[in-house]
Amino acid sequence: MTPASPSTHPAAVRQTETPGEKQGKALMIAWALLVALCLLVQAGRLLVLIFPLGSVAVGLFLYFRAPVLYVSFTWWMLFLGALVRKIIDYQSGYVTPGRWGTPALLVAAISLITLFKYLPRIHKQGGIPFLLSLMALTYAFLVGLIYGRLSAQYLVGAFEWFGPLAFGFHLFAQWRNYPRYRKSLLSTFIWGTLVMGAYGIYQYWVVPEWDRFYLGQLGVTSFGAGTPFDVRVWGTSTSPQEFSAIMLAGIILIFSGEGVVRFAAAGTGYLGFLLTMARAGWLGWCISIIMFMPSLKLKLQMRLLTTILVMSLFVVPLTQMEPFATVISERLESFTEGREDRSFEDRQEGYQELSQAAATQFVGLGLGGGPSIETSLGGTDTSIFPLLFQFGWFGSLVYVGGVLLMIIKAFQIQQLRSDAFGSAARAIALGIFAQVALNQIFTNVFGFVLWGFLGISLAAGNYYQSSSSQRLPLKS
Repeated sequence: MTPASPSTHPAAVRQTETPGEKQGKALMIAWALLVALCLLVQAGRLLVLIFPLGSVAVGLFLYFRAPVLYVSFTWWMLFLGALVRKIIDYQSGYVTPGRWGTPALLVAAISLITLFKYLPRIHKQGGIPFLLSLMALTYAFLVGLIYGRLSAQYLVGAFEWFGPLAFGFHLFAQWRNYPRYRKSLLSTFIWGTLVMGAYGIYQYWVVPEWDRFYLGQLGVTSFGAGTPFDVRVWGTSTSPQEFSAIMLAGIILIFSGEGVVRFAAAGTGYLGFLLTMARAGWLGWCISIIMFMPSLKLKLQMRLLTTILVMSLFVVPLTQMEPFATVISERLESFTEGREDRSFEDRQEGYQELSQAAATQFVGLGLGGGPSIETSLGGTDTSIFPLLFQFGWFGSLVYVGGVLLMIIKAFQIQQLRSDAFGSAARAIALGIFAQVALNQIFTNVFGFVLWGFLGISLAAGNYYQSSSSQRLPLKS
């Protein structure tokens, strides 16, 4: 990759707000107020089509006129889009067409434009790992077509795979403006963690009517009884696991931020994260923290340690209060009682049931192929078998190989020792990837967190490498 010239180097780009960004902010605020107003007056039926189509229209405007805001808007859709959709369903009295996360997925899919635009020269941008995973995904998609699965549902399912990858590549392709994206993402996640964590606590305390309606339509029992103080928090997402994934990113990123808002975000974020009772998410957080702190220079390590100590003053008292303390402590104790844990036994049985059949899948059955994972493993308990059945051994090795190359490359970027945000981003990606045997991490919310933070980590590497003599400010 050729370094940018001084006149076009990111450091030389003015950080003033462009007319497009001013218009974009006004449009985002107007759209949020319109949606909120419709929901407040119980006019959810009006939003059945308006919400997804209007969100895509806003996303397209931002993509072309205010690219930084497009990324922020996409994350906010991932934060809150499913919640808005559930309230729309409740007010409509029935489950409206499509999946709960479809509006956010459609907005994120706009980034496919970037993927197609850069595809001919993707190798020159250092995007070979993206290309490997894309090739494997395309292979599985085509095999699915050969098996005659083409349908609207099949295309939506394919978007759940392609969308996160394309969004991650979109962030990677914006490396020249990495400082602006860094600042925007940090602000987005701090405020998002505050809002999502607060809603998670509210959900645990009250369980609003639309959430009870959602549980009734979903027909699952693993979320708890669905009554106050007897529920696993799924917050603004569609499951406790997905909510824990996006909260994991937020509560790690707040360590690299500044200002008093991050302390409030820590209080609500960590409590909401713990109330998910998602042990795989907790393990992912531990791995992220373990990799985050040593990857920083000593000065930043001391600053991070101070931040953690101060934040603990907000978080620890909340977790020791009832009605939170008992349920959290009981779930933590289950780590040492794995053989007596029913979910642990179910996972073992499921692995034994599917492992023999998966071992023979060299070619794969394409996207949507294979036995019902939901029947054996609860649907979100592993990424391994869906990969093997759909991609085959060949496709799985290529797809995962691309992801591993990105993780390795991200941890080889020495300049991130002086960039707390960049170090946090790669630690988050590793924390999500570490759940590969416990959750489906390559699609939907998990996929967006994984690919998104891999993309921004590698963007940071390209940005720093473009001028090794330049020192960027550590604070956003």
